[in-house]
Amino acid sequence: MTYVRKKNEVYLKVETEQHIHKELSDYFCFDVPNAKFMPHYKKRVWDGKIRLYSPGTGEIYCGLYDYLEEFFNNKGYEYVVKQDDHYGIPQEDEEYVTPQSTAAFVGSLGLPFKARDYQLRGIYQALKSRRKLLLSPTGSGKSLIIYALVRWYMQKGLETLIIVPTTSLVEQMYKDFEIYGWKASAYCHKIRAGKEKYVDKPVVISTWQSIYKEGRNFFDRFDAVIGDEAHLYKAKSLSGILTKMVDTKYRIGLTGTLDGLQTHQLVLEGLFGSVDQVTKTKDLQKKGHLTPLKVNIILLKHGWVPFDYYQQEIEYLCMHERRNKFISKLAMDTVGNTLILFNYVEKHGEPLYELINSYNSNRRLFFIHGGIDTEDREEARRITESQKDAIIIASYGTFSTGINIRNLHNVIFASPSKSRVRNLQSIGRVLRKGENKSQATLYDIADDCTKGSYHNYTFRHLIERMKIYESEEFDYEVTKVRFKND
Repeated sequence: MTYVRKKNEVYLKVETEQHIHKELSDYFCFDVPNAKFMPHYKKRVWDGKIRLYSPGTGEIYCGLYDYLEEFFNNKGYEYVVKQDDHYGIPQEDEEYVTPQSTAAFVGSLGLPFKARDYQLRGIYQALKSRRKLLLSPTGSGKSLIIYALVRWYMQKGLETLIIVPTTSLVEQMYKDFEIYGWKASAYCHKIRAGKEKYVDKPVVISTWQSIYKEGRNFFDRFDAVIGDEAHLYKAKSLSGILTKMVDTKYRIGLTGTLDGLQTHQLVLEGLFGSVDQVTKTKDLQKKGHLTPLKVNIILLKHGWVPFDYYQQEIEYLCMHERRNKFISKLAMDTVGNTLILFNYVEKHGEPLYELINSYNSNRRLFFIHGGIDTEDREEARRITESQKDAIIIASYGTFSTGINIRNLHNVIFASPSKSRVRNLQSIGRVLRKGENKSQATLYDIADDCTKGSYHNYTFRHLIERMKIYESEEFDYEVTKVRFKND
């Protein structure tokens, strides 16, 4: 007979025959995308696979119970779920949480506006299930969902850890709580580099970088953990935090998008819980909650330029003076506030900043990257909210995720990327509703250095982005610009 029980709030433990252990190991084994390019694979110390089930210990993430159950049912194997005296059984829910009680509770918070139906549904799903991965796009009001969860947990006397990817998001989350009418200073503690970590306040908002090296004793006090921008939780340092929280029963992840890779989704579901789609970008646009988007793909026709490897092509594009001048003049010609996103600070960000600064006479100009203090980034965001024609030149790492600028009209992709998560998160910066803002525009700068059937690396990335635009039903058009190499 096979037995399944909770070892703790991180892992399930399966007690079964040896051949079933082996079958489970194979069933939960996946190839890691692009593993062949990774150092450990090249050194032949790793086979390029991720294994979510350990045949030696019989352990698997608690959040994957549905998949475990599916395996047993498909195979026709009988199994018994054993109750643990301390941790209970997998998939316990909150018996008294209903859609009606959730709506009543949110209504009692005295919010300055009415919560939307899909927000109430997301809050209900998270509270009812205790574990959930909520998929809700940028501009859908994830911070309100987080706020309602925190207030519910506090009502039950629980302490909550909120993890965000950047220091800017620590500040933004804290300010959002204040906007919702809460005295955040009385209940919330913000952790950033150099800040005190051990405090008595029941809610802690922290970047993962500030706490991932802490031992289990730091995390033992938390009854609930909420991971914002959960798509970033693939990294070992991030998953390491959640695996240290062995007694944390309530686990909610929120993200605007997943990258479509099964391995990454299963890790996230394992750490948090099953996925629920709260709403979609297109639905929010139809209801007027997000701004309609026009995508202008500007395809620069360089002519035949041979590249031996990807990084060589990136170097060529970053240092291409005519290309940088084209992007800079495009930014100057835009109407409204404009965000330019780049990958490399010294190679690309600085040349773009210097060019735009040399052209610029009246527009406010900000240059944001990892070396800029959080306070200065927040100041740039705040000033831009009150401007009509500011230009922000920012690295993807600092401004592609989570930053909330409602008064943003245009975004320019100055650096190529094929990442579904990065592209959709970046597009999300420009979709938020703003005063007198009826249209948002993305300028996707792409480069055609092809010859015959040969496509250069970043041209292939463009093809991947076009697939994303089609899947999200974004309106896009391609403009070709003759751009022969001088």
